[in-house]
Amino acid sequence: MSPCLSALESPALRRSPVFEVCRQINGVGGHSFLVGGCVRDLLLGCFPDEWDLEVFNCTEEVLETLFRDQLSFVGKDYGIYRFRRWSIDVGLPRRERPHGPSHGDFSVATDPGMNLVEAARRRDFTINAIYFDPIGKFLEDPFGGQEDLLRRRLRHVSERFGEDPLRVLRGMQFLARFQLKADPQTIQLCRTLSPQFLPPERVFGEFSKLLLRGLAIGDGLEFLNRCGWLAFFPELDSLRSCLQNPQFHPEGTVWEHIKHAMNAFASLRPENDEDALAVGFAVLCHDLGKPACTHIGPDGRLRTGGHDWAGIVPARRFLERIRAPKRLVEGVLSLVENHMVPHTLSDSSPETLGVLRRLARRMGRIDRLLAVVRCDNRGRPPCKPNLEEEDLLERLARSDGIFDKPPEPIIRGRDLLEHFPSFPQKQMGNFLGYLFEAQMDGKFSSLEDGLLLAREVAGAFSPR
Repeated sequence: MSPCLSALESPALRRSPVFEVCRQINGVGGHSFLVGGCVRDLLLGCFPDEWDLEVFNCTEEVLETLFRDQLSFVGKDYGIYRFRRWSIDVGLPRRERPHGPSHGDFSVATDPGMNLVEAARRRDFTINAIYFDPIGKFLEDPFGGQEDLLRRRLRHVSERFGEDPLRVLRGMQFLARFQLKADPQTIQLCRTLSPQFLPPERVFGEFSKLLLRGLAIGDGLEFLNRCGWLAFFPELDSLRSCLQNPQFHPEGTVWEHIKHAMNAFASLRPENDEDALAVGFAVLCHDLGKPACTHIGPDGRLRTGGHDWAGIVPARRFLERIRAPKRLVEGVLSLVENHMVPHTLSDSSPETLGVLRRLARRMGRIDRLLAVVRCDNRGRPPCKPNLEEEDLLERLARSDGIFDKPPEPIIRGRDLLEHFPSFPQKQMGNFLGYLFEAQMDGKFSSLEDGLLLAREVAGAFSPR
């Protein structure tokens, strides 16, 4: 996508609440500019869901009086307000003075009289430092952001970039989302920064944006590598030197495989964000066990047996370090642990169905696992994915009703109580467990057939 100036004058913008907010602010002597991601997105032809305003020649008191109870103070100490009814943030030009190493260790003072160029210097990348006045219909672009958008270039605004190390991770996801190339000087500056004092939740947030919005996710990950930041994520860093059997992985190291698999994920990403995060992090982590397992076998070839199980510990370590939610962590670990199982399914025999049903019972979601398999299979260029393997897994899971949910027991406790009223209660759990395992093995598929089997074996569970 190339910058599109006509998008800035769209009728939709004039009809949006943000236009009326700007009009009211300008009416009391302020000067409102759209800035940041919303201007960037408009130039790329995308209508934003969220808006950022920077207001000059206006004080906090004037804003609070003008809009009264319409604003909430998401960052009053930083001169940032948010409208309760709309996704509109309003900020005032501010001066920041760091007084410690942590991400939030700085003091802020608003300065309504600051000029626009000075205000823009504190922004991260040039593509986010473009200002647009929707009332006067003109752009202010003091650092060449439009040209960088046109050239697909990611470039820092000024030396103040280093005041916030989170910008390295923002660069990672911007580069992936907008398919940019990083300026060499920006990479050099990023190499001097460290995430040591960043809140882990913010790190998780940037990785999440990479997975949910990225188009060239592999390029975003490689940006981290070029910036020297993989050293801060040792589980990922270890993949760079981990070799693979070229017969099955002609693409090279595990790191190269992961980048290709993540690019495949970007094109196969589930629509639901919860599913996308589980699958995306699983694809990112699925081979973290290979560095510990890779060895040369008796035949002289590289072997990685057991890397699925071995990947659980480093995957947990990585996800917990970036403070991923517990439910997400457990879902990802299940996918990492089981990502090799589908490769063992070769037919639709009862034995295969038994394995698949138990897998669905253990994981709950075969559809997520299939998504991981598809990305894994497409991460080995120039090898073609094994479509028959993928199709078999999906066909069996769908036909058995376990594609997106675990198998349900056909026979439940109430059925045994109804048909075996004298059956001892203490043995009920064991009896139900046996019948569910028999169901997994395909020995019955209806309540009637299940009850027939129950009558045949009930004696084995009753005291003599």
